[in-house]
Amino acid sequence: MIGKSQAFLNLQNLIQKISACDAPVLIEGETGTGKELAARAIHYGGARREGPFVPVNCGAIPDALIENELFGHKQGAYTDAKQDHIGLVGHAQGGTLFLDEVDALTPKAQVALLRFLQDRQYRPLGGHGDCAADVRIITACNTDLAVLSVQGTFRQDLYYRLTLMSLKLPPLRDRRGDAVLLAEHFLSSCAVRYGACRTLAPATTAWLGEYCWPGNIRELENLIYREYLLADSAVIHIQSRLAPNGERRKRADRRAENITEFSFNQAKCRAISEFERRYLDAVLTAAEGNVTRAASLVGKERRSLGKLLKKHGIDRQQYAD
Repeated sequence: MIGKSQAFLNLQNLIQKISACDAPVLIEGETGTGKELAARAIHYGGARREGPFVPVNCGAIPDALIENELFGHKQGAYTDAKQDHIGLVGHAQGGTLFLDEVDALTPKAQVALLRFLQDRQYRPLGGHGDCAADVRIITACNTDLAVLSVQGTFRQDLYYRLTLMSLKLPPLRDRRGDAVLLAEHFLSSCAVRYGACRTLAPATTAWLGEYCWPGNIRELENLIYREYLLADSAVIHIQSRLAPNGERRKRADRRAENITEFSFNQAKCRAISEFERRYLDAVLTAAEGNVTRAASLVGKERRSLGKLLKKHGIDRQQYAD
């Protein structure tokens, strides 16, 4: 983890404290802020550092297989169970199980996880006895889980089980000076991987510190790698098509121009349509193009969300990571 800003130093201090306590942790933060990296820092900074670190993307586990994936099964548990299978909990024994995008868990999956957290006992499918789990649980999400629990889309009892310790990752725009440090780190990684040493032009360095980075560290990393590979010289000049942080707020709101050209109903329809497009763009960005996950994030049926995407001609593939 790289940074020198006060927000980053505060984060590092809190990670050290959390690492010393063997308790469940919820890591929250915008997409691309490094939640898995923070989870690894907690694991490898704690007493379980010699044990395994098992990361799981909850949004990628089918609802029908959640218990099988988490707890495994015994031979003959179902038709295709030709041998014993150790689940994710078993693989994480003595270490840490990191459940990323925990907010994507379906109600059925939430019940299974809650039941396990209550006594740290589990039974593989087809098994005849309970197994004890010596596992630390770290979860992460890029939405406000407290809000989801109030809205009823995430179980409140499970929320309280997961948040004995909590960590909020600051977005890159709030980490003054860290974007340049991270960019230099990514350039060094590129040099090791591809062999050529390249530097940033002074104007580019200044811009890196001003840009708002909606995609956070992941956006910065992708940008540096792309510009490094496409550069024609040893000095990289990034010609940004995006306004720096705050600059867009200073501009006049063009949506308010000539509003009297439309009737009230016409203006209302245009405003709703624009809101829908911006909202869909934001939620697909957060879900990295996964429509099922996006629907879960906003509490909407997948089919209904799909109709909205079709209505506005939005291709989810352009949001895929």
